[in-house]
Amino acid sequence: MSSMSDPRLVRIAVIGALVAALGLAGCGRKGGLDPPPGATAAADQAAPPPGAAPPASPDALPPPVQPLPRRTPIDWLID
Repeated sequence: MSSMSDPRLVRIAVIGALVAALGLAGCGRKGGLDPPPGATAAADQAAPPPGAAPPASPDALPPPVQPLPRRTPIDWLID
């Protein structure tokens, strides 16, 4: 091997490692965040302030807007 091939191989290896790291950076579980340790459901249900309007019934609320699914070029790995 010549002395010119060593920097080229190093550059190719670094680019390959960056592509692999960025490709795997998006992997993970889809969903909401987990609550912190020790958190309880009672902490989420705070009492409304006095004089506040009562919460609307679920029938009176409009249906939630569904976000468009975000797709990436490597989604075929998990489909």
